[in-house]
Amino acid sequence: MKQINTLLLFGILSFSAVGFSQDTLTISKKEIWQKASDKNLQIKIVNQDFKSAQADYRQSNSLFLPSISASHTAISTTNPLMAFGSKLNQEILTQSDFNPALLNNPARTKNFATKIEVLQPLINVDGLYGRQAAKAKMQAFQLQTERTKEYLELEVNKAFMELQLGYKAVKVLEKANTTAAANLKLIENYFKQGILQKTDLLSVQVRVNEIKNQLQYAKSNVQNASDYLGFLLNEDTGTKVYKPIEELENAIAIQTINTTLSSNRKDIQAMDKSSEAYAKMVQSSKMNFLPRLNAFGSYELYDDKLFGTNAKGYLIGAQVSWNVFDGYKSIGKMEKAKADFQKSEMENQQYKSKSQLELNKTNRQLKDAENKVNLSKLALEQSQEAYRIRSNRFTQGLEKTTDLLQAETQMSQKELEFLQAVFEYNFTQEYLQFLTK
Repeated sequence: MKQINTLLLFGILSFSAVGFSQDTLTISKKEIWQKASDKNLQIKIVNQDFKSAQADYRQSNSLFLPSISASHTAISTTNPLMAFGSKLNQEILTQSDFNPALLNNPARTKNFATKIEVLQPLINVDGLYGRQAAKAKMQAFQLQTERTKEYLELEVNKAFMELQLGYKAVKVLEKANTTAAANLKLIENYFKQGILQKTDLLSVQVRVNEIKNQLQYAKSNVQNASDYLGFLLNEDTGTKVYKPIEELENAIAIQTINTTLSSNRKDIQAMDKSSEAYAKMVQSSKMNFLPRLNAFGSYELYDDKLFGTNAKGYLIGAQVSWNVFDGYKSIGKMEKAKADFQKSEMENQQYKSKSQLELNKTNRQLKDAENKVNLSKLALEQSQEAYRIRSNRFTQGLEKTTDLLQAETQMSQKELEFLQAVFEYNFTQEYLQFLTK
C-alpha cells in the first residue's frame, strides 16, 4: 500500500485557498457507495470490457449454428457458356438451342437467380477449444469487473474518511484559533499594563496568524477532498462541498483479520482464468492441424423475369478439408500460443507472490498504525495537561510567553497527529480486509 498522504499537518501545501462559502451537501457513507456503484465511470468502463469479451464468446456460437445467406443476381449476357447455362437453369432449353450457330453466337440472354445458402459446421475441433478460450476470457473480465467494484468501494471509503478528517482538522484549528485569540487578548492586556514586552505581544500575534493560515489550508483541503469524492461519484460539485453526516471517530476498533492470501480473491481468480484461456488457445492451435467437416446446401430459383420463380433446384453436400501445409503459419501460431501461455503462468505466479508480499506488509503496517494511535493519544493527553499547567502558571506570572505558545502549539499539533493516526489505522484496516477478500 502506498504511503497515505498527510493532508492536514502543519506546513501542508494546497492548490487554492477557499472557505466554506459554498453550498453544503450532507452525505452518508452508505449513500456515497450507492451513488458510486451506479455512476462511477471506471465501473462503466470495466463493464464495457466485460461486454466486449462476452460478445467475443457469443461469436463462437457460429461453431454450432448454421450460416444462412440469401442473394438475388441479375445478368444479361451474350457469352456462349453463360447464355446456355442460364437457359439450362431456367429449364427453357429446346432442340433448336443445340444449333451450333446459336451455341456459338447466342442472342442476348437475361437471367435472374434467387439463391438461399446454408453452411453448417459439423466437426471443427480447433474451434471448440477456441470457444472455451473465449469463455475463460469472458469469465476473467467478469471477475476483474467485480474486483474493480471492490477497489472502488475501498477508494470511496478512503475519500470519505479523508473528508471526515478534513472537517475534524478544521474544528481543531478553529478551537486553536479561539484559544490563540484568547491568549492574544490576555497578552495585550498584560502589555498595556507594562507587565510584558512588545516582543511577547509580537510572538503571540505571529502565532495567531499562523493558526489562521493553517485553518485556511485546512478548509482548502476539505474542498479538495470533496472534489475528489465528487469525481468518484461522477458528479459535478461546482461551488458545492460535501459534508459527511458521520464524524471521524476518535477511537479504533481492533479486529482479527486472516492474513493468508485467499485463492478466492476476484483478481487472483481472474488471473487463473486468463491462464486457462491461454492454455485453451494452445490446444486450439494444435487442433488446427486436424481436418474439418462441414455441410452445405443451397436452394436456387431461376427465371428470365425479375424475382421470377419459374425454375427451381437445390444442392446439398458435405466437405472434409485438411490444411496439410500453410507455409509454417499454423506451426508459428502454435509456438506463439505456447509462449503466451508460459508468460501468463509466470505473470500469474509473480502476481500471487507480490500480492502475498503486499498482504504481509500491510499487516505489519496495521500493527504499526495501532501503536502510533496509542502513542499519539498518550502524547495528546500529555500535551493537553502540559498546556493547562503552563496556562495556569502564566496567569500567575510564573511562565514565559514563549513557553505558553510552545505548549499551545504542541497541543494543537498532537491533536491533529492523533486524528491522522486514527485515520491511517482505519484505512489500513479496510485495505487489509480488501486484500483478504
